[in-house]
Amino acid sequence: MAGLRTRHILLLLAAIAIGLLAFVQMSLRVTGTVPRQYWLPLGIDIALLVVLEVVIQVRHVYASSTIIPAMSLLALIGITEITRIDYSQRTLGYSSNSGQRQMMWLAVSTAVAIVVLFFLRDYRILRRISYVCMACGLVLLLAPELPVIGREINGARIWIHFGPFSLQPAEFAKLFLAIFFATYLFDRSDQLAVGGKKVLGVRWPRMRDLGPIAVVWVVSLGILVLQHDLGTSLMFFAMFVGMLFVATRRKSWLVIGFVAFMAGVVVAARVFSNFANRVNIWLHPFDPALYQRQYGGTYQVVQGLFGLASGGMLGTGLGNGHPAITPFANSDFIYTSLGEEVGLLGLLLILVLYLVIIAGGFTAGMAQSDGFGKLLAAGLAFSMAFQVFTVVGGITLVIPLTGLTLPYLAAGGSSLMANILLASLVVAISSHANTPRDSQIYDPDTILAQKLQEQLAARAARQARDHQPAVAAVAASAGSTSPSTPETLATQPVASAMQPVAPATSPLTPAAHDAAQEAAQQAGENRADNLGEEEKA
Repeated sequence: MAGLRTRHILLLLAAIAIGLLAFVQMSLRVTGTVPRQYWLPLGIDIALLVVLEVVIQVRHVYASSTIIPAMSLLALIGITEITRIDYSQRTLGYSSNSGQRQMMWLAVSTAVAIVVLFFLRDYRILRRISYVCMACGLVLLLAPELPVIGREINGARIWIHFGPFSLQPAEFAKLFLAIFFATYLFDRSDQLAVGGKKVLGVRWPRMRDLGPIAVVWVVSLGILVLQHDLGTSLMFFAMFVGMLFVATRRKSWLVIGFVAFMAGVVVAARVFSNFANRVNIWLHPFDPALYQRQYGGTYQVVQGLFGLASGGMLGTGLGNGHPAITPFANSDFIYTSLGEEVGLLGLLLILVLYLVIIAGGFTAGMAQSDGFGKLLAAGLAFSMAFQVFTVVGGITLVIPLTGLTLPYLAAGGSSLMANILLASLVVAISSHANTPRDSQIYDPDTILAQKLQEQLAARAARQARDHQPAVAAVAASAGSTSPSTPETLATQPVASAMQPVAPATSPLTPAAHDAAQEAAQQAGENRADNLGEEEKA
């Protein structure tokens, strides 16, 4: 245990040291010093990250040792690049203080994660509020459509505003919907796993089982139509299909999901002009007419590609590039900003950090014996994987550009907080999965189930003993020569009352034999009913 805790703290300290070294190096290259205005917020962030690790070691002893360090390093790298872009924008005459705001949001998000991990000793209590989570998730998804607080930025209506603050509610909605999806699929995994007819070598699900995926498909298309947001709709649909595959292990669900979503995208590209423009930008990024268009053109995408090209393999170095030339360089296009200054090698290392977090989620799911935890961990890992894919894929023209932000790196408090909470849930699940069976934490539900099981077993035993004297009395009245008495029968094991009377060796008359067999069968049915109630409890 001491070695495990030492490894945890050493990994976190190494991540913090690398992040601080990058920030100091960038500041020295740009200004020649580290401004004092950043000392206090950085110190608070580091202190809270250490407290978070302490809480994990106290409340979640067997948690994964790599998720929090990888998350911390990504967050510090993001703060470094956002602050560097602030310096560039100030030289251009713009007032920008996004770096300090990101430090503040990191502190707030880490504090919230500390509270969650301290009180969420057992993640399985989330299953009790699954329908509440569904309602919260749907409300957050539809919130940008409200007339007062909903805002449309860059052709995607995915923001809500409260005075000077803005929020991307889809970032939090994915957490609530992942909890609901995990509960729903865990309760109905047996029905969904039943296959129908086999077509083209693939066994397809039954038509009556297609309802859940049809509903989620309609909701995803609704997001695509109303908010013009390919990234959010793709993330939610892919998360549900991925969790459905984990629950049923049927490849046909993946085929159906891919075909259904692509059909919806093709229809949306032909019907809605805004989405069609995004597809046109994706297909013809270097078209001079599109590049010179004032609004809705390809200038942003092309400038980001130029930044990646100028970075080369090793990059220009932190503080030596010109990332501020690209619009929204600190949020939507922070990946290209980092690519210019750290190069292709640095970007690959950043993707490795994401891979560590995603692999930690899948590993926690595979090691989990609880079906709900297995699905929840897989859903959270799927959501982060697809979010990284949609952002990086949109910037590099693999798919049309989306309005999502890169987790932990991009400027924005809602994205940072939601993804830190996502990592916290994965940490809680990994701790439960890695806990030895003889060291399981106290679970009120488990204790209650054990007490109910004992009570039901005692009741079944009493019912069986009540039926056994009746069997003996019937046998005696029929002239049975069996030496058994009611007292001896009452002391026999309960299981004997469930055994049918063997007709070949029974000394009873036919009438007495039938009566005895009927009484034994009734006792067995009572015992089976009690066992069924026990399983439900």
